[in-house]
Amino acid sequence: MFSKNRKSAATPRQSAAPPRSVPPSLISEDLTIAGDFKGEGDIQIDGTVNGDIRCNTLLVGESATIKGEIVSDAVNVHGTVTGQIKSSTVTLSRTAHVTGDILHENLAIEKGAFLEGHCKRWEEKKGAAEGRINFVVLGSGGNVNAVSGPSKLEGEKTQAATGS
Repeated sequence: MFSKNRKSAATPRQSAAPPRSVPPSLISEDLTIAGDFKGEGDIQIDGTVNGDIRCNTLLVGESATIKGEIVSDAVNVHGTVTGQIKSSTVTLSRTAHVTGDILHENLAIEKGAFLEGHCKRWEEKKGAAEGRINFVVLGSGGNVNAVSGPSKLEGEKTQAATGS
């Protein structure tokens, strides 16, 4: 009775390997970098960067200075940024000093933060072509006419194209 349970427990199970946790890349306070960054993960900057940054999540530390464009899913600013920020979520802490435009979906600004620039709500066009169907209609004499319209007109356009 007990040996049966032990045998079934001892057999290895087929399972997917757990996702590998990758620590954020860190630019320390005493480091100055001239150049662009592009990464899939998270970046924490406490030093100086002169260049554009593209990543998943960016944390700009209090001692950080960035001169360039930032494109990220989430940006949390505690230091100085000079340049455009384009991100789904932007948070400016009370120690933030931003000079440049912010394109965002969600924006939080703590009391005491400095911002000189324009803030514009930006929504990524997901499925901009949804609800539209393109048709090619043969006209008289074999002329081809391109027709585009909402999907609810599909039946009407199909009837016109087939002549029924």
